[in-house]
Amino acid sequence: MSRPCAPKLSSFLKAGLMASALAVSPLWASVSQASTAGFRQAVAEMAWEDADVSAFYRENGFEPIWTADTEDARARRQALMQALDEAAQHGLPDMAPRVVELTEQMRAVRSTRDLGAVEVALSRALVDYATDLQTGLIDTPSRIDDGIVRKKHKIDMTALLRGISEQRPHAFLQSLVPASAQYRALLREKLRLEALLAAGGWGASVPVRKMEPGDTGAGVVALRDRLVSMGYMDPTASAAYDFDLEDAVRRFQAEHGLEVDGIAGEGTLKELNRPVSDRIKSVMVAMERERWLTPERGDRHILVNQTDFTAKIIDNGEVTFVTRSVIGRNSYDRRSPEFSDEMEHMVINPSWYVPRSIVTKEYLPKLKNNPNAHSYIEITDSRGRVVNRNNVDFTQFTARSFPFAMRQPPSSRNALGLVKFMFPNKYNIYLHDTPQKSLFGREVRAFSHGCIRLQKPFEFAYALLARQTSDPKQYFHSILNSGRETKVELEQNVPVHIIYRTAFVSEEGRAEFRRDVYGRDAKIWSALEQAGVALPGVQG
Repeated sequence: MSRPCAPKLSSFLKAGLMASALAVSPLWASVSQASTAGFRQAVAEMAWEDADVSAFYRENGFEPIWTADTEDARARRQALMQALDEAAQHGLPDMAPRVVELTEQMRAVRSTRDLGAVEVALSRALVDYATDLQTGLIDTPSRIDDGIVRKKHKIDMTALLRGISEQRPHAFLQSLVPASAQYRALLREKLRLEALLAAGGWGASVPVRKMEPGDTGAGVVALRDRLVSMGYMDPTASAAYDFDLEDAVRRFQAEHGLEVDGIAGEGTLKELNRPVSDRIKSVMVAMERERWLTPERGDRHILVNQTDFTAKIIDNGEVTFVTRSVIGRNSYDRRSPEFSDEMEHMVINPSWYVPRSIVTKEYLPKLKNNPNAHSYIEITDSRGRVVNRNNVDFTQFTARSFPFAMRQPPSSRNALGLVKFMFPNKYNIYLHDTPQKSLFGREVRAFSHGCIRLQKPFEFAYALLARQTSDPKQYFHSILNSGRETKVELEQNVPVHIIYRTAFVSEEGRAEFRRDVYGRDAKIWSALEQAGVALPGVQG
């Protein structure tokens, strides 16, 4: 939901508004009892434009849940105002202006119609807050970047309003906070970093020049001081690049997706010098992204974090398998999209049916110059018959008129390697092996046409098959050794979540950060700012 930026309010003023929001007009009690029929009519009129709110009040006979002169109603108002006041803790816009608006509206109650308007306004405030908190502030992520093709889950608003009216309000509102362990961990990290920012951050930056074990001098001292302030080593007075400093650099590199060599080169120093505010932005964007994901991830699911260049199998919240991955090249037509689906089967000894875009953009120009280019790939007609290249004049075709398909038969040289893992989707994205093993040694692994390549595809297959065969390795290789293209169904589909997180909390509880490979997080932060989100102490 896009919202204009609003001025920040002092803590003192907020506290006063919170208290006054719970007070009501002296006429409230008499008005609330004056005309039950009039109140119901007012609620019906005020709520009709909001289908969810209107449906709830029709269901409960237009009875008040906020404006009744009862202890229960007062408790609901108090809980709601507190939740709105704390919304910014979750990386949402400061909702103090909404508290002001509601407070003034409550104070101004002079008629049954006014009271009905307050009733509906409070319900709408709850709906807006719960929607942003549970499904994200940004309505349509794909409008920010067309590679974010995630479908956000929906909230049952009628059940939401029923919940606040039937349950203990503070506990109910707390239950709206996303329950995933990752979200809760990111929230804790956000609060920690905000306190660090208020205290001055990590201190002076480090001169950007390569430093390595054995070096001495002011630059090494600055490097040591920075790593001490970030918690990677204990304070020491040494000016030498010694073993302790090298070990601290290695740990920093590991937690920031860098090559772990213990040398403070340009890439390491660039990440080391990022201010606390940058890291808070990454965490807040990660929290927004976490809200987009469906709460039902699957007891067993596959998690591919593009910026981390890894694919993991998660069983009941624990990582049971992890391998390096290669993602799509950072160009407009090759970036890997973000979405969720379900893996249904794997294909051992796969053929590669070359996508039409690759055929016409990459292979056709080469075939025009040399009909035998890429001779290891078969050219087939519309009936699947292999075409004799020497009988075709490829120069007569354009990208639009080229009538053939191309297929690479199973082999160790196949572009898909020896196994692919399928979760059929309209983006034609899947996980697969690759003959280009050297790419997994790179620090930034964005080289594919969009699919996800795995460093350990066989082991990945064993882990998936272990739930349906007693000897998954033997079973897999018996099919592999046949050389025949074979489809192996998974007895139980496995959810696949392809995500993009530049900030996450590891299984060990440490916050880790990655580079914004495709620039998507920068776009999301800009959209969040436009919606009213701001860093602590920064005027909106």
